[in-house]
Amino acid sequence: MAALLALVGLGAVFGAVLGFAAVRFRTEGNPIAEQINDILPQTQCGQCGYPGCRPYAEAIASGDAAINKCPPGGEAGIQALAALLDVEAIPLDEEHGEEKVKAVAYIREAECIGCTKCIQACPVDAILGAAKQMHTVIASECTGCDLCLEPCPVDCIDMISEPQSVQNWHWPLPDTASRQPQIIATDAGQTQDRAA
Repeated sequence: MAALLALVGLGAVFGAVLGFAAVRFRTEGNPIAEQINDILPQTQCGQCGYPGCRPYAEAIASGDAAINKCPPGGEAGIQALAALLDVEAIPLDEEHGEEKVKAVAYIREAECIGCTKCIQACPVDAILGAAKQMHTVIASECTGCDLCLEPCPVDCIDMISEPQSVQNWHWPLPDTASRQPQIIATDAGQTQDRAA
C-alpha cells in the first residue's frame, strides 16, 4: 500500500511540475514566423499580396507563399530568408513590383489641401495632420511604401530617396549573371567554356 501511495504522490508531483512548465515556457505563435517577420522590411505595403508583413511571414512559414514576393525587401531580403529557411534563393517576382532604393514620403506643405486621404492610406501612421490643415510626414516613421501617393488628389507628395550614409550602406550583392559561363568560339572552330 505504501508503494502505491508513493507512486501516486510522485505522479501528482511530476504532473504539477509538467503543468507549470507547460504554462510558464509556452511559446506564443510560430517561432519561425517570428524570425521571418524580423527579416521582412515592415513596410506593410501589401505588394506581396498579403495585408502586411506579419501575414506574409506566417504564409511563408506554413509553406503557402514563396520567399520572393517582397519588393521593399529586395534581393537582400530574399537572400536572408533563403539562409534562414535553408532553401535556394530565387529572383524577385516582378509581378509584385521591382526593387527600389528606400525612399521617404515628403509632402509639399504649401500645396496640401488637408484632405486626410494620405493619412487614411498610411499603414504605419507616419503622416501627421488634420482635416483642412497642412499635413507632414514623420520621416523616422515612414517606411517608404508609397501607398500615400495614389490617393492624394493634388499630387503634393514626393518620394525622396534616402541619402547613402554609414548607417544604411551595405556591400552590393554579386551579379549572378556575370558569373555564368559563356561559350566562346576558338580559331579552330571548337567551342570552349569561359567564366565571365
